[in-house]
Amino acid sequence: MDNMTLIAVASIVTSGITIGFGCMGPALGEGRAVSTALTSLAQQPDASATITRTLFVGLAMIESTAIYCFVVSMILIFANPFWNHAIAQAAGK
Repeated sequence: MDNMTLIAVASIVTSGITIGFGCMGPALGEGRAVSTALTSLAQQPDASATITRTLFVGLAMIESTAIYCFVVSMILIFANPFWNHAIAQAAGK
């Protein structure tokens, strides 16, 4: 197996792991946040505006983690920084 194939395989596997854990964690976090918010709304209906506003800010923060993992995954697949190094080494031989 040459260096280019090794880099491609490592990039694809790392990208898959990144997007897998990067979606699983925020999904569980969002579910727990919504569950806790609904419990809070049931106990304190007068504070619904504050709870809802805080919930949406928290959900946006949680979702940004999944988006960052997606961006890293796309960089590994389409704009891999290791390709240039491997191509430079191949040209130098």
